[in-house]
Amino acid sequence: MGHPAPTAGLIAPTTRPEIPGGGPRTVAAVLDPGLAADPAREALVGRHRRYTFAALDLEVDRAAAALRGLGVAPGDRVAFATANHPEIVVGFLACMRLGAIWLGVNLPLAPPEKTYILRDAEVRVLVADPAVVDELGPHTGDLPGLAAVVPCDPAAGPRDEWHARVADAEPGPLPPVDPFAPAAIAYTSGTTGFPKGAVHSQHNLLLPGAVARSRGTTAADTRLGVLLPLTILNLIALGPLVAFQGGATCVAIDRVDPVGLAAWIRDERVTSCSTVPAILHGLLTHPEVTEADLTSLTTPGVGGADCPDVFRDLYRARYGTEVTVGYGLTEAPTAVTMSDPAAPPVPGGAGRALPHVRIVIVDDADREVPAGEVGEICVAPRTDGPWAGVYTPMLGYWNQPEATAAALRGGMLHTGDLGCVDAHGELFVRDRRHDLVIRGGANVYPAEVERVLHGDPRVAACAVVGRPDPRLGERVVAFVEPAPGATVTPDELADRCRAELAAYKVPEEWHLVEAMPRNAMNKILKRELRDRLGA
Repeated sequence: MGHPAPTAGLIAPTTRPEIPGGGPRTVAAVLDPGLAADPAREALVGRHRRYTFAALDLEVDRAAAALRGLGVAPGDRVAFATANHPEIVVGFLACMRLGAIWLGVNLPLAPPEKTYILRDAEVRVLVADPAVVDELGPHTGDLPGLAAVVPCDPAAGPRDEWHARVADAEPGPLPPVDPFAPAAIAYTSGTTGFPKGAVHSQHNLLLPGAVARSRGTTAADTRLGVLLPLTILNLIALGPLVAFQGGATCVAIDRVDPVGLAAWIRDERVTSCSTVPAILHGLLTHPEVTEADLTSLTTPGVGGADCPDVFRDLYRARYGTEVTVGYGLTEAPTAVTMSDPAAPPVPGGAGRALPHVRIVIVDDADREVPAGEVGEICVAPRTDGPWAGVYTPMLGYWNQPEATAAALRGGMLHTGDLGCVDAHGELFVRDRRHDLVIRGGANVYPAEVERVLHGDPRVAACAVVGRPDPRLGERVVAFVEPAPGATVTPDELADRCRAELAAYKVPEEWHLVEAMPRNAMNKILKRELRDRLGA
C-alpha cells in the first residue's frame, strides 16, 4: 500500500506550464537527452565509480527498486548524507522516478541539527555515510518515523550495504510522475533559529538547466564539476541536472583544497564548475597548483558570496573577463539574476533577471514601486516571450502553512530581501534578509547561533553579525551580554556552539559587552554593532 504525499501546508501551482525547447518535462526523464544522443558517453564520474548514460540509467532503476524494497512509496521522504560521490546523484534520480521526496543532509551539521531536519521532514529512509549513522545512533529515539538507516560507503565496494541492495535489486514498473508534485526539500534557516524546508517540484528543479541549455552554456563536450556539497539541493540543480539536460558529463568532486581540487580538474578535464571566491582564490594562487593543472577549466562560475575587489582583479587577470555575479536563494531555486561577464561591471549590481523570471520590487503594501526605489525583492514568472508563465514558485515550506502563505502571497516569491531595480533592469541588493552572514559561500543565519547562545543561562542577550573578510566574504562575530552576576568566557560559549552547530557557524570573534544597544522597542540595533566592528 502506498504512502500518499501529505499536503504539508504546501500550495500547488495554479498552472502546469511546459518547458520550452523540447527537453525533458520531469527529472525522472532527465537522462533521456544523453541516452538519445550517445548512450555510451560518460555521464557521471566520481572517485570510485564511472557511469555512461546507459549504465547510469540502469543503476538509477536498480536504486529505485532498492528503495521500493525498503518500503519507499510515492510521497515518502528519503534522505541522503554522504560526501560528494555519484551515489547521491543516483539516489536523487531514483527518488524522482519513484515519486518520492528527496532531501540532502549536510555532513558538517551537528547531530542535533541533522536530527531536527530528519524529524521535521518525517524521513522514512536514510542512506548515509557510516560516520553519520554512528553519530545519529544516540538520537534515533527522536526519529520514530525512520523505518530504515542504510550505511553507504562508496570506498567499500560490494561489501557496502547500500551498494549490495542496489546490485541485488530487480528493476520493475515505475509509477507515473507528476512534475508539479513535491519532489525535494531544501532546508534553509529562518528567523526562529530552526531550519525551514523549502519544497520544490521536478518542474522547478529542471528550470536552471533548461535555461542553461537555451543559452548554449552546456554541450556534449562540457565536463561540469561539482565540488560544493551535493547534499545541497541547489547544487543538484546546478550540477547534474544542468549537465544531463545538455547531454554533458557531471564530475562529482570530493576535494576542495587547492591541490586536491587541481588534481580533479587536471585528471578529469573539468571545463566548468560552480564555486565560491575563497575556493577559487586558493586554486589560482596556491604555489603547488600549476597553469597546466587548470588548462581545461575555462568557465568557472562563482557565487554564494560577495566578491572582494582583490578576487575580481585576480579573476580578470586569469580569465580575461569579469566575474559573473548574481542573486539567488534556496527558495527560487538557485539563481534568478546574473551579470554579463562580457559587459563592464555595474558597481554594486547583481545582474539582470534570467529569461524565465522577472524581478518585482514592492512596498510594505505589496504594491510595485518605480525603478530605483528600494523595496522587498520578489520573484515572479516572466510575462512575455517564450518563457512566459513557465516559472512556478516553490510549493512552500514543509509543514509551515503560515510561512508558506506569507512567502507566496500574490502568486510570487517574497524573498524578504531589500533592493531596487534600475531603469535597465539591473538588480541592486541593499540588505540581505534576516541579517544573513555569508561565510565562504555558506549561509549562516544569526538566529540559529543566537538560539544556541540563549540556551546558556549566563547569557542575558546576544547578537550575531558578519565582519567583512577579503578571503571568506564575511566572518561570524558574536556580541554577548552576560546575565547580572554571571561570568562566562568566549571559550565556553564557543564550546557550546560547537556541540550544537556546524563548525562554519561557530563565531570566530567574540565581544562581551555590558549592555546591548537597543531602540525604543527594546530591539537590539545590529547596525550599531556592525559600526563598532568598522570602527
